[in-house]
Amino acid sequence: MKFAAVIPAYNEEKTIAQVVSVLKASPYIQQVVVVSDGSEDKTATVAANSGALVVNLPENVGKGGAMMAGIKQTEAQYIIFLDADLIGLNANHVEKMVEPILSGRTDMTLGVFKKGRATTDIAQKVAPYLSGQRVVRADYFQRMENLDIARFGVELALTRFLEENDIPYEVVELQDLSHVMKEEKLGFWRGVAARLKMYWEILTYLLRN
Repeated sequence: MKFAAVIPAYNEEKTIAQVVSVLKASPYIQQVVVVSDGSEDKTATVAANSGALVVNLPENVGKGGAMMAGIKQTEAQYIIFLDADLIGLNANHVEKMVEPILSGRTDMTLGVFKKGRATTDIAQKVAPYLSGQRVVRADYFQRMENLDIARFGVELALTRFLEENDIPYEVVELQDLSHVMKEEKLGFWRGVAARLKMYWEILTYLLRN
């Protein structure tokens, strides 16, 4: 059973090395693919220097498109998706996400933050189906349409696909894990604008589907 990690990343030079290093050290992950989604910083270079296979997209296509670009680079049976801006990722988190699959209980896991930071914990309690941390059986993507244009609606699309096809998934708690908030990366007002754009993309996906 082969697992590949696919990490969509846009301007994440400060955090991508730590994420890649944890995955490269994991005995469960056979391949690490970072998709630099039109990044304007050193994301691609840092990821490559950390040992990842890098897909360097010339322009930003959104999270859904970046994920699909990464999937095309691997023949693994399962894909573990992780955000590029995680804080506190460790080997135990990776093991918790793949263990339900290795044990045969499910074909997908959904990781949610717990006891990381209050702001991110609350956000995932309100909408856990929007979590970017998940493991999915690779051949499911052949049955899903328009993921490449779903942008930030991609997590919702994945969850909806599983529910519509009665495919079980298991929610796993990722203790002491968090990520950098958009407001921290970009400054308050630019971060709020980016967050509103993300919610708009999710709403757009809902209205279209």
